[in-house]
Amino acid sequence: MGLKSFVEVSADSHFPLENLPYGVFRPKTAGGGDPSTGVAIGDYVLDLSAIAAAGLFDGPLLKKSQCFNQPSLNLFLEMGRPAWKEARATIQKLLSDDEPTLRDNISLRKKSLLPSNEVEMLLPVVIGDYTDFFCSMYHTRNCGIIFRGPDNPIMPNWFHLPVAYHGRASSVVISGTNIIRPRGQGHPIGSSSPYFGPTKKLDFELEMAAIVGPGNQLGKNIDVSEAYDHIFGLVLMNDWSARDIQAWEYVPLGPFLGKSTTISPWIVTLDALEPFACDPPKQDPQPLSYLAEKKHINYDIPLEVLFKPAGQEQASVITKSNFKHLYWTITQQLAHHTINGCNLRSGDLLGTGTISGPENDSLGCLLEITWNGQNQLSLNGSARTFLEDGDEIIITGCCEGPDYKVGFGTCTGKIIPAILEDK
Repeated sequence: MGLKSFVEVSADSHFPLENLPYGVFRPKTAGGGDPSTGVAIGDYVLDLSAIAAAGLFDGPLLKKSQCFNQPSLNLFLEMGRPAWKEARATIQKLLSDDEPTLRDNISLRKKSLLPSNEVEMLLPVVIGDYTDFFCSMYHTRNCGIIFRGPDNPIMPNWFHLPVAYHGRASSVVISGTNIIRPRGQGHPIGSSSPYFGPTKKLDFELEMAAIVGPGNQLGKNIDVSEAYDHIFGLVLMNDWSARDIQAWEYVPLGPFLGKSTTISPWIVTLDALEPFACDPPKQDPQPLSYLAEKKHINYDIPLEVLFKPAGQEQASVITKSNFKHLYWTITQQLAHHTINGCNLRSGDLLGTGTISGPENDSLGCLLEITWNGQNQLSLNGSARTFLEDGDEIIITGCCEGPDYKVGFGTCTGKIIPAILEDK
């Protein structure tokens, strides 16, 4: 039997009492109001600043803290797992159907429980740095076959370390933000100059991302056995990729103008995901000692990608994958990131890379689905090789408990035309 809240939660809700994901919101009123921190419960958002102002966070770590009177979650994340557990226990108790403190306080309920359709969701954290990994073996192999052929699809280093590149954090946007078609250079044809203009091969990438908690000091690494305590939770992520721009610009240093990034608004904590822990793929060869984990786990998070073509109301499911397919775990990713003393900070974003599965219906991007444009994807009478203006991508993820769900909501974005040439 699942936990029961006095707030009505439907059976298919992503946000029951077992979940309680964190986010930042503001009311959809004239002027918008100030950002506030909150958790999702059913179709409502619990305003944590109102709960804090009422003195209901009365545990030793949070009683005098101002962490929920902030426009972001960064200060709360800095406090670490003991504070996160204290907050979770307090919120679960306050929202339980047999706890009268909030349930029977009509004025506080009205002030603190806001219908989710009456708030605007914002980026939940100030993202100081963003790193994107490349941790799905199926995606890595498929890309290698497409670009290098079947004889050597995965480079030798990939099985020894979580490959990654640094991205630009300032352009990470929240779900629902339109994505402007990127412009840049593409491969020259023959002896011509490189192509310049809007990308002709815009793609989505099904990813998730870890949100860093306390982080580490410059010059001190985080041991892989302690990495779990430095990850607050996960969000859905779409790392939009202009494949033609990326292919021309990434040699030898990696993607630049060919990338844009969208994340979902709710951070689902590792505590909420704990019941869905599972074994990762077997790692062969054995990782070096600094990446060897005694507690080596992934999470069973079913993921879907829906595609809504321009001008259509109906979206089609085109991908069903799962977080559990990642070869390198999020704790290994974090430990590797800090092994040379790189200082991660609260709110930093660590993307997993495209999460593809072993089947044809579990591929995590159009590059794989259409085999770099060689095949067409059929969508309710429309056909695509890559994204066109007006197309919308919807990513969702939800864990299935015995009688409840722990979900992430959605991560959405619609493509709008490229910026016009300067006159």
